[in-house]
Amino acid sequence: MANSKTTLAVLIVFLLSLFLELLVIADLNMSCNEGEMKALLKFKQGLKDPSGRLSSWVGADRCKWRGVDCSNQTGNVVKVDLGYCGLGGEISDSLLHLKHLNYLDLSFNDFQGIPIPHFLGSFEWLTHLDLSYAAFGGMVPPHLGNLSHLRYLDLNGGKYPMRVSNLNWLSSLSSLNYLDLGKVNLSEAITNWMQAVNMLPSLLELHLSSCELSGFPHYSNSFVNLTSLLVIDLSYNNFNTTLPSWLFNISTTLRDLYLNVARIKGPIPHVNLQSLDNLVNLDLSYKNIGTEGIIELVNGLSVWCNNSLEELHLGHNGLGCELPDLLGNFNNLRSLDLSSNRFDGPLPKSIQHLTNLEVLYLNDNCISGPIPPWIGNMLQMKIFDLSFNQMNGTVPNSIGQLRELTEMCLDGNSWEGVMSEIHFSNLTKLEYFSLRLSTKKQSIHFHVRPEWIPPFSLKYVYIYNCNVSSMCPGWLRTQKGLDIIVLKNVGISDTIPEWLWKLDIEFIDLSRNQLFGKLPNSLSFNSIAFLVDLSFNRLEGGLPLWFNVKWLFLENNLFSGSIPLNIGDSSSLQVLRVSGNLLNGSIPSSVSKVKGLEAIDLSNNNLSGDIPKNWNDLHQLDVIDLSKNKLSGGIPWWMCSISSLRQLMLGDNNLIGELSSSLQNCTRLYSLDLGNNKFSGVRPKWIGERMS
Repeated sequence: MANSKTTLAVLIVFLLSLFLELLVIADLNMSCNEGEMKALLKFKQGLKDPSGRLSSWVGADRCKWRGVDCSNQTGNVVKVDLGYCGLGGEISDSLLHLKHLNYLDLSFNDFQGIPIPHFLGSFEWLTHLDLSYAAFGGMVPPHLGNLSHLRYLDLNGGKYPMRVSNLNWLSSLSSLNYLDLGKVNLSEAITNWMQAVNMLPSLLELHLSSCELSGFPHYSNSFVNLTSLLVIDLSYNNFNTTLPSWLFNISTTLRDLYLNVARIKGPIPHVNLQSLDNLVNLDLSYKNIGTEGIIELVNGLSVWCNNSLEELHLGHNGLGCELPDLLGNFNNLRSLDLSSNRFDGPLPKSIQHLTNLEVLYLNDNCISGPIPPWIGNMLQMKIFDLSFNQMNGTVPNSIGQLRELTEMCLDGNSWEGVMSEIHFSNLTKLEYFSLRLSTKKQSIHFHVRPEWIPPFSLKYVYIYNCNVSSMCPGWLRTQKGLDIIVLKNVGISDTIPEWLWKLDIEFIDLSRNQLFGKLPNSLSFNSIAFLVDLSFNRLEGGLPLWFNVKWLFLENNLFSGSIPLNIGDSSSLQVLRVSGNLLNGSIPSSVSKVKGLEAIDLSNNNLSGDIPKNWNDLHQLDVIDLSKNKLSGGIPWWMCSISSLRQLMLGDNNLIGELSSSLQNCTRLYSLDLGNNKFSGVRPKWIGERMS
């Protein structure tokens, strides 16, 4: 009986102590929770949140606040993810009260050039830090080297310059898997940047794009310790030297190598490319490596990377030779960019074996011959660009079998024959079509039925100097997603149908056709149209008053009558060109209301009266051409109060008076025409001096 009482007493004491311990833990948790909540609210107070993204930060349960995650085990805040929130302001050190924080993302915000806070280097358990594109500036604090558990660090800059004095602090981040210092100025660390990176044995991705690096350190292959690297991005730097051999043997797992726009010189070192047998993406575009080095590289890659390589970009290298037949050996190639070189000869037959190819840029070369019919077998093709070569012949019907095609560019070649509905029969995904040819001859014709309904829905169509149709193509009416229409010098002899103006278009160019009839007197586009170009046609009637247009080109038509008095209501106008018409009357003073006007060309009309005296508030005006009219009076005083003015053309009018010395104030003026007027006095010497 005594033993039972003793056991019961011990049990009661144990339960009481356990209860008290739980009370203490609960009290600590409550205190911790309250401390974390206060820390987050103080952090919020220092931020600017114009979009109200942190409006959910109310109530006692901080774990339900936007961008805040808590541990399932302890309930502590472990993650703050506020990327893409449009935040600004200051970052409070109250965040240091989040003792268990392991993930912090403030990317894609706008902190307007403030430095990265030093205290961010005090988060003991932080494994993920993303401050990319958040508009930080100044010196990157070396205190970040204290984050010994960090695995992911992205400081990619942008709007405001950032720099480092050295990279010694990187050596403490031995667990780092991902490092992005893109757009951070590393010029003060050029002597040790590779040495510092080499201290990161776990690194998988290295991104140092646009870091103002110059020169490669010269190491032996055995020195390099980055054996796990998957991605190296050294693009947009200024190395101004040849590639070191160790770069090709740095890692047997290397997947992506980006060296584009890095001022690399040739030749490529003679190295065994066997270590690159896992390479997926290689970008050596915008360099000066030399033809011999590139061909040798392609030969080596075709042996060791023929099954792995998916993207090969060698554009803008000035390479001059026939397209290598070995290109057909890359069985899994998805993207091939050989643009802006000097490749010549026909398309090699081996390319037809690239059945996985999705993107092919061969533009701006010297490739000759026709498009081979086998192009229709490349059923994965999405982007096909052969523009500005020396190709000829007919476009094969088989091109209409490329059902995945979204962009087709055939500009600047010498095509002939007919393009018909069959060329587009299966192009259901086509969004961009461009066929801009030389003005010398129109040797290719489009032949489609007036009632044809295309299978595609274009966003952009560019056709120059081809025979499209004598009527305005009715199939355009079916293209509800069009942003840009360019049908320039394509033989249209028709009125402009009303339905065309109902399309929500940003850019329309129907110039150099034989369009006739009248335009709507008043028209407002649904959204602001960047450009409307109807120049060099036979349009007539009064000059239309159109709203929501930035650039309006109506020159060389048959418009007559006076310029609308309320033209100033076209407040979106930036460029107005109506030269070479039959306009008469005076220039309306309301032009002064178009505050964003940059260029106005009213030349070669029958305008009369004085030049308006109230344009002095048009501070962005760059070009004024009022020549070849019947304007009278003097040159207004305001002409050179506009400091931006570069061209002033007033020749062939009836202007009088002495040339004002105020014209000397046009400090940016480089073109001045005052000839064939009735000015009096001696021509000022400064005119010849300024214009020389």
